[in-house]
Amino acid sequence: MKVAIAGAGAIGGLIAARLAASGQAQVGVLARGRTLAALRQSGLRLQMDGDTFEAPIVASENPADLGPQDVLVIAVKGPSLPTLAPSLKPLIGPQTIILPAMNGIPWWFCLVDGPCRPFALTTVDPEGTIAANLPLAQTFGCVVHIGASCPAPGLVQHAMGRELIIGEALGGLSPRVESVARLLGKAGLDIKPSADIRQDIWFKLWGNLTMNPVSALTGATVDRLLDDPLVREFCTNAMREAASVGESIGCTVAQQPEDRHAITRRLGAFKTSMLQDVEAGRPIELDSIVGATQEIARQLDQPTPCIDAIFGLTRLMARTRGLYPEKIGQL
Repeated sequence: MKVAIAGAGAIGGLIAARLAASGQAQVGVLARGRTLAALRQSGLRLQMDGDTFEAPIVASENPADLGPQDVLVIAVKGPSLPTLAPSLKPLIGPQTIILPAMNGIPWWFCLVDGPCRPFALTTVDPEGTIAANLPLAQTFGCVVHIGASCPAPGLVQHAMGRELIIGEALGGLSPRVESVARLLGKAGLDIKPSADIRQDIWFKLWGNLTMNPVSALTGATVDRLLDDPLVREFCTNAMREAASVGESIGCTVAQQPEDRHAITRRLGAFKTSMLQDVEAGRPIELDSIVGATQEIARQLDQPTPCIDAIFGLTRLMARTRGLYPEKIGQL
């Protein structure tokens, strides 16, 4: 089986390394710049379970070098996907499975039939270039529960978790979901096939919607956010708004905010990925996490004052640091 990984960061690199090491697939990695140079010079290295190993992969900056794939894993930051998507066409044949292993709400989330009228998410796919180049019928949804980092180009350090939840974007279980689940499972990942991946995506979003941007705004670790009663209550109210929106689109959240806070507290003095991006001067994934939630609420005419405040404040903070564009996501 041929598998291409677009994006050799922490998650993409980990998936690529596990697949290559398992011998279950011929793995190609799409990379550029310092990462591509490191992969060509030293290979892809993964530190996991106390061991460091080098994975046999082929690296290129040109998708045409890799050709059509059985599975295309997209593991890039959300803001880069609209520009990247057209270039991925040489990797996609009529049977290629597209598996985006990314944060937040994907571009296809509101294009599928559901309780509300289908519409395109302009916060995630402003010009429609993602949808135009990545066929919906070939696309999976994915929820990542893996903690990893890239301390240097071509080097991935695993921290926690091995779980990926995968399912058809259009819903239901299928033989190809089971096939990809077996492939990734044999690579040492914990795979959970889902008949309703939209539900799983929304549940993770509901948990990340507040801690990520509020930590980025304040520079505080999650334990400090929860220790402040005013901040905690504000986050709770935003989560209630998101749960109400989810109910309207068929993605019911059974958990209560306080239950989620208790789980988050177990992480201790944890820095969210968005806070780490701000500290490193990297663009933040605000649109797919907060902006898309707000856009869905507006389509439903549901008020979300707390989510609106999070989006506006975080967007302005990021713009003053050059980490968010001036026009995309302007609502």
